[in-house]
Amino acid sequence: MQLGGYRGNVRDALSHVNASDPAGVDTFFRRNLPRTGLYDSAGDTGQVALATGVMTSVPIWLRQGDVITNIAVRTGATAGATITNQWFALYDESSSLIGQSADGTSAALAANTTITKPLASAYTVQRTGLYFVGLMVAASTTPTLLGTVAAPAIVTGERALSQASGSSLTTTAPATIATPTAKQFVPYVVLT
Repeated sequence: MQLGGYRGNVRDALSHVNASDPAGVDTFFRRNLPRTGLYDSAGDTGQVALATGVMTSVPIWLRQGDVITNIAVRTGATAGATITNQWFALYDESSSLIGQSADGTSAALAANTTITKPLASAYTVQRTGLYFVGLMVAASTTPTLLGTVAAPAIVTGERALSQASGSSLTTTAPATIATPTAKQFVPYVVLT
């Protein structure tokens, strides 16, 4: 049974998702979470979205032929302060770097703002599967982000929905996501 024990019309059960999708059916985007039910990490000191100089990465499903040009996140109530470096990056299914934005150095990361960073060059997805988006800000105060909290992996083999890696990162994304540590706060990420 493809739908398990569900006896209703799947199209009806998921129709509410249409409300948050772009009005134009030709608008390309991929996201790691639904746009609803998100909260600001500023409201939960135990669930930090970003730590200075440390990359936070989240898995995202991409399809062969997708052309990724930009990575975007939404900041919460806390703006970044005394920023020295900031970039977003795209990693393949084996956690190898395939694209990065330019280092935004000290550019402002205002509160309650969508932050969009273009990759240095657009990336065309070669194989449908799971990829990772990395976010890094080095600052005296990192901005909070919109997202959600997810339980860490419980069953052997479950993937972390958010992870931290690296330390004292500055201008360049690491070549691989090495020795990641699971995090509970999952930032909302959109690729266009």
